[in-house]
This record gives sequence, C-alpha cells and structure tokens, in this order.
Amino acid sequence: MTTLPRIPFNRPYLTGLESGYMSEAMASGALSGDGPFTKRATELLRDTLGTQAALLTTSCTHALDMSAILLDLQPGDEVIMPSFTFCSTATAYALRGAVPVFVDCRPDTLNIDESLIEAAITERTKAIVVVHYAGVGCDMDAITAIAQRHGLTLIEDNAHGIGATYRGQGLGTFGAMATQSFHETKNVHCGEGGALVFNDLRFLHRAEIIREKGTNRSQFFRGMVDKYRWVDIGSSFLPSDLLAAFLTAQLESFTEIQKERQAVWSAYHEQLAAWAGENGVAQPTVPEHCQHPAHLYYLLMPDLGHRQALLAHLAERAVQGTFHYQPLHSAPAGVRYGRTGSADGCPVTDDVADRLVRLPVYAGMRDEELDRVVAAVLSYRVA
Repeated sequence: MTTLPRIPFNRPYLTGLESGYMSEAMASGALSGDGPFTKRATELLRDTLGTQAALLTTSCTHALDMSAILLDLQPGDEVIMPSFTFCSTATAYALRGAVPVFVDCRPDTLNIDESLIEAAITERTKAIVVVHYAGVGCDMDAITAIAQRHGLTLIEDNAHGIGATYRGQGLGTFGAMATQSFHETKNVHCGEGGALVFNDLRFLHRAEIIREKGTNRSQFFRGMVDKYRWVDIGSSFLPSDLLAAFLTAQLESFTEIQKERQAVWSAYHEQLAAWAGENGVAQPTVPEHCQHPAHLYYLLMPDLGHRQALLAHLAERAVQGTFHYQPLHSAPAGVRYGRTGSADGCPVTDDVADRLVRLPVYAGMRDEELDRVVAAVLSYRVA
C-alpha cells in the first residue's frame, strides 16, 4: 500500500476572496436572492460569456428545468439531445411530459453527431439540446442550420463550456437559451449553482416569473407593478446572495483560474502523447476552430478491461481517476421515458462510455501532484 497523499480527481478552488464577500453579504442583511452580489455576479457572467442576459439559479439542473417550462412542452413532444450526457439534460424535459430523443455522439469530440440529428426529427420535435462535451464546441454551424430549417428551438447545455469558443464566438451564445453549472467540479463554482442564459430575449420576462415561484416579484421590486401576485407556474430557482457572493469571487478570478487549468491540461496532453500512441490510447480531440476551457482531461483506453485496469493502477498510486457518463438511451429511466433517434441505437456512445478515463484537473494543482499523475499513467502499459 502506498503512503503517498491521495491526489483527488477534483479539489474545489478558492480565490481567497470568498469568505470576505460572504461576510460582506451577511453584514448587509441582504441574504436572499437578487441582492447586490447576485447583480454583481450576473454582470460578470454576462461579460465572461458575451451574452445579453442571464439569471442565476440554484443549479444547472434547475436552469434546464426552467428552459423546459419556457418551451411550453406538451406530453408527447420530443426533444433531441445526446445520449452521452448527464441525466439532468434529459430529466428536465421528461418532467414536462416530453420524450427525450437520444442521438449518438461523434467518435472524435464526443459531442452529439450533427449528421444524425435530422433523421431523428419528427412532427413532434420541439427543440434540440446540445452539450459541449469537455467544453469543446459542437458543430454549431450545422446544428444551427438544422434548427432554423425545421423551426426548432436550440438550447445549449454549456455546463462544461464557460470561456470556450467556437469559431471565435463564445459557447453559450448560439442557442435561444443556454445553461451553466457552478457545481464544485466546474471551472468556477459556488459549491452548487447554475445560470440560465438568454440570447433570445423573448424568453427573459417569463423566465423571471418562473424563477420566482411563478410570481412577478422581480417586476415589483423594480417598481413595475404595485404588488406581486401568482401569475404563472414556477418554482424556487433563485439562489441566495451568499452563494452569489462566493460566485462573484470566482468569476472575478476567472482569467487566473483558466490559466492554471490550461497549464495542467497542456502538460497532460504533451507529456502523455508518446505513451498514448504506443499503447493505442486516444487523447482529446480539439478542432482548430475550437478553443476549449480545460474543463476536463480524458483518455480513451482500448477497451473496458484496460479502462478498469488503469483506474485500479492509478488508485494503487493514490491518484483518483474516474470514468464519466453512462449512456442515457440504455439507462432504466432512458428506456422508460425516452427513445433513440436511430434504429442502430448509439453504438459510439456505448463504446466510449466503456473506455473513458478522466484525470485530475483543478486550479491550484501543484507541480509535484501533476508529475505524480503523469508518472502513474506512464507506468501503465497496455499488453
């Protein structure tokens, strides 16, 4: 057994300003949502993404829930999405009675395969939801054209993609709406949090109501109505100003955080390249027209056996690696609530889900930790 200190898969990064900002919020007495730090964090987020409007939420899952309500989905409507994603992407729309239609991913970027989307569209299709895996942009030229051609709403699940670009345009600015995650595993975080971003401002007014339990409370505090009332369906999606204070500190340090994460990602990519080639292991694919945010670094092992063996090999050396998404189309709830968009299923998703290993990536990772992870991987050989 190794006596080395364990290197975690993720270590939530602290800028040093979080506790001061949270103390400031407490001293002000503005603890509930939409206080001074909520406004401050929202402005920082809009500037970071390059978008017109955003509403902070208690999670990315809740942002997806809000997008589903805003689509006015009816039972039996369909929403196209990748099978290779987290269950929240599907659950949000299934909760409204819609059918998630799962499309396979590309073998290179692991994003939704744009060439398979059109065949999955039916007269019941209402929206396309894309997920920018690892913050590498989907083929937004092709997907935007498909959505426009069929009159479908395009939504970006941009949980991985803050700060990333596709052909120079920020991820999260292509769809009518986009969702963000500020979970502790993300590049910037507040423990648990999210945001719903608006590029089509027609959704914004109703979104404010939905986020505030179905009331026009936001309009009341802006002096637009003399009292606030229950006017629509909704729920409590608004985070406290304490969380926004934490997030403000993170967003203010976004450039520094990204610089540190990019250094880790680049070191893995360069130092593992020869080993990967010798052992039949695939490294991440980042097209030239995409700028990634160093959200995660993965290796695609030759098969499931080697995936499991590498994870065990890393664990023996006190390095926590992990796998990632398991296919939604074959998950119990995916079979119950959704369907696949092709008679062939999602064979690429099935394949990569069995082979993928994620390595530790976080801002503040020390050089000796990085060196240990690299050495642990290099000491594994594919027979």
